[in-house]
Amino acid sequence: MPSLFVELLGIIAGTLGVIAWVPQLNEVWRQKKHEGISLSTLYLICTALLLWLIYGFIIGSIAIIVSNLAALYCILIIIFGVNKLRETDTYLFFTKIWLSFVQK
Repeated sequence: MPSLFVELLGIIAGTLGVIAWVPQLNEVWRQKKHEGISLSTLYLICTALLLWLIYGFIIGSIAIIVSNLAALYCILIIIFGVNKLRETDTYLFFTKIWLSFVQK
């Protein structure tokens, strides 16, 4: 188990990493801009974050777990927003599934 100082350092680093995604969230959700956003890059980052999350559970690091969950959440919101703006097949597929659950 990492020391309190090491965990605190990890929490600070993770917080800064999550804050770094705020401008992208603003760009997609408030300004409705999606040009230049690479979904394949975001999918790759999600995969890396999932692996870091697994690693965090294995070593028992709260800092790694919390920061990667938060970053993953931000990126998934960005991916959803970009797919919505582009009206991709993925967005339409999940919208149809959601509507089928809601209408029951």
